[in-house]
Amino acid sequence: MLSRLLKEHQAKQNERKELQERRRREAIAAATCLTEALVDHLNVGVAQAYINQRKLDNEVKTLQVQASQFAKQTAQWINMVENFNQALKEIGDVENWARSIEMDMRTITTALEYMHKGPVQPTSS
Repeated sequence: MLSRLLKEHQAKQNERKELQERRRREAIAAATCLTEALVDHLNVGVAQAYINQRKLDNEVKTLQVQASQFAKQTAQWINMVENFNQALKEIGDVENWARSIEMDMRTITTALEYMHKGPVQPTSS
């Protein structure tokens, strides 16, 4: 009877060990699946962030090129406006010079006309 109880006890212990081992393997398998699912989920987010970062980098490069081109174009426009202002000043200087020459020519013309007509004779009364 004692040996039978011992055998039953050992059989129950073996069953418990097998059940515990099976549950441990199932738990490990479930934990592995969960870990893989979490890693896959995180990888999707990381991959999307990486793609977005690459797009942003490309946009930054494009924007830098465009800003550089705009700065060059703005410098050209400023140079053109300065040249135009200088030309306007020169036109104003030429206009003043022309007026001065015109006044001198009128003075000379008046003097020549006066000389050509001769001195004014006093009238006798």
